[in-house]
Amino acid sequence: MHIGLIGGIGPAATVVYYQRLTDAMRALNAPLDLTIVNTEASTLLANNLAGNTEAQAEIYAVLIERLKAAGADCAAITSLGGHFCFEETVALSALPLVSAVSPLDAFFVAQGFETVGLLGTGVVMRTQLYGQLAQTKAVAPQDIDGVGSAYTDMALAGRCTDTQRAFFIEEGRKLVDAGAQAVVLAGTDLNLAFDGRDVGYEVIDALDIHVDVLVALATGRATLSVHSVGGSA
Repeated sequence: MHIGLIGGIGPAATVVYYQRLTDAMRALNAPLDLTIVNTEASTLLANNLAGNTEAQAEIYAVLIERLKAAGADCAAITSLGGHFCFEETVALSALPLVSAVSPLDAFFVAQGFETVGLLGTGVVMRTQLYGQLAQTKAVAPQDIDGVGSAYTDMALAGRCTDTQRAFFIEEGRKLVDAGAQAVVLAGTDLNLAFDGRDVGYEVIDALDIHVDVLVALATGRATLSVHSVGGSA
């Protein structure tokens, strides 16, 4: 299956999606049929903060048309924060849209996690992954606005300073102290802060779970009816 990605939100996350998809497919000795289109992170951020779901969905819809013209069979948004207008995008999408959020609840249950901590954008943390956790309790940082702003700054810059890294790791530790059994990197750019580091607590990268779904689709081990939400075939 030909996978289409909406990238650029932010650039670092797009690179990680590409790297992990290619690594996974290479490990399976399977070819990867992939097209990536680019959108503007600052525009998405402005629409997110203003709650302009329809405006952002229209931007996505144009990009998805481009992916369809390139031969993609489905599309995915490479940002959990960018899912704030997911349903509105589904209504306009020329392709099935593969959610990064919907697989998470089942994954947490399978891992035996009853309570998880969330780090990501303000909207993701405040809505507890857009209210899609039916079986798992989520806890967010006390200073949601502060953590959300720090995350946005890092994502737009495409790099993580030592100060930012220490801040995010400490905020994750506070979530564990508050009862979280694992800390979920619910912002796709958080790999800049956490990748390859033993921080002393369980960390789950939501990006990896989304990539696993996309790999299953790309190899034919899963069908769109299982992993997609709406859109036209």
